[in-house]
Amino acid sequence: MRWLQTKLLATAVAWAFATATPVDETTASPVGSDTEYTVHATRAPGCSLPDLFVSRLSRQAEVYFPGSAQFDQFSQRWSNLETPIVNVTVLPATENDVVEIVRIANNCSIPFLAYNGVHGAITTLGRMNWGIAINLRKLSSVVIAHNGQTATIAGGTNSKVVIDMLWAAGKQTVTGTCECVSYMGPALGGGHGWLQGHYGLIADQFVSMNIVLADGTLSTINANSDLWWAMKGAGHNFGIVTSVTVKIYPRVHTNWAIETLMFTGDKVKALYQAANDYLLQNGTQPVDIINWSYWFNLPQVDPNGPIIEFYIIQEGVSVVDPAYTQPFRALGPVSVTPSNGTYRDVSRWVGISLDGPPCQKTGTANPRFPIYLPAYNATAQQELYALFASATNASSPFANSLFMFEGYSMQGVEAVNSASAAYAFRDDNLLMAPLIQYTPAGPERDQQAAQLGNQLRRILHWGSGRSQMHTYVNYAYGNESPQEWYGHEQWRQDRLKALKRKYDPRGRFSFYAPTA
Repeated sequence: MRWLQTKLLATAVAWAFATATPVDETTASPVGSDTEYTVHATRAPGCSLPDLFVSRLSRQAEVYFPGSAQFDQFSQRWSNLETPIVNVTVLPATENDVVEIVRIANNCSIPFLAYNGVHGAITTLGRMNWGIAINLRKLSSVVIAHNGQTATIAGGTNSKVVIDMLWAAGKQTVTGTCECVSYMGPALGGGHGWLQGHYGLIADQFVSMNIVLADGTLSTINANSDLWWAMKGAGHNFGIVTSVTVKIYPRVHTNWAIETLMFTGDKVKALYQAANDYLLQNGTQPVDIINWSYWFNLPQVDPNGPIIEFYIIQEGVSVVDPAYTQPFRALGPVSVTPSNGTYRDVSRWVGISLDGPPCQKTGTANPRFPIYLPAYNATAQQELYALFASATNASSPFANSLFMFEGYSMQGVEAVNSASAAYAFRDDNLLMAPLIQYTPAGPERDQQAAQLGNQLRRILHWGSGRSQMHTYVNYAYGNESPQEWYGHEQWRQDRLKALKRKYDPRGRFSFYAPTA
């Protein structure tokens, strides 16, 4: 069905550009190559995409149309639920290439979507039913300033590249936790990271950026621009960042440690009450401590329900301080595994390295249903576990699902004035999200997944006692409101709408969590 829909849309696109004179359209080749055009389509005067791309993009840019292995490779999504449908994928090689692609798209009234990395899974992306995909992966570089205080990062650079290049220079900064995400993707929505307790969110590191706006102009902006506020939390709505200059810091510690404790589900209430008491400590979790946990099925350990893998991570030590681990060991875990290494090992320890399962594109649907909370409600956690266990049993299509609980230190995040950025939820200590993984099998299966994910999230929301829900836009499912993505204060919504009217009046950047 999806294949047929794509074919029909491709036909419709060709018809929309129709003229009396057909031209050839490349299936897959770098711009300006001699590869023979093999897919025939007709175009309106002035909007022959192959001709435009050849004449206006750098020779290092790459353009791929359906029918080529490269198109499939560079258009493949991490989550196959409500995926955007594209008819050409372009890999710009320079900032000016991005400018030209946006101008071509505007002149020809073609939708476009820029992306890099993985994990952008929001269902609003499915509103793009034809157009140009702009894959930023060739814009990859990290240049450290001579004074060692900032680095300029190209817009398509992978987080691990940033980590490794800074580390080699004795530097560090806040990046996304997962090695396969881009640097900019998480940053545009605020961006959590292992070092945020010291320095704040990824977006809090911005010094200046080059951005291609909706009208196709390339601008350099900083804190003097009215758009600066919006780019720090709602940036997906306003442009394509081709490079960003960020604050970097001397590498302080080379040693990090983790203790991984595995529990069965009968310990869920006591475990998360202990997390409140000994780690979160009423919002005062120590700056050198991070607590994560996952729920997932591991039948060889517990055939009756998901196991709980609980991580206590500490910076600057070779063994996690027993003051933090002993209360959890006392609960009777199935196993305890201590380990140590460097900052570059942390993502691997929690299973989100480049070669880890969450970084692979396997054809599954991977919607998430995030919620921010100030603390765990141990009773709600128990109810949550019961539903998750029953809905993801071995016979369920959702048996490979995962529940994520992320507890970062928050001092650096809370130190930044909340009004200074579009990111709105600096007072929340925990980020939680079920990831409902399944093989796509039609609308009914999608609805079942959505019903389960939303029901799980409602349990957490009810347990919080809050009337308003706070969510993380980078994990969003797509049915949340702009208030739940960008803050409930009316002034925030008004400011975003005003900036949208000014910088993107035609709504060209409206496929990812639109502000309105």
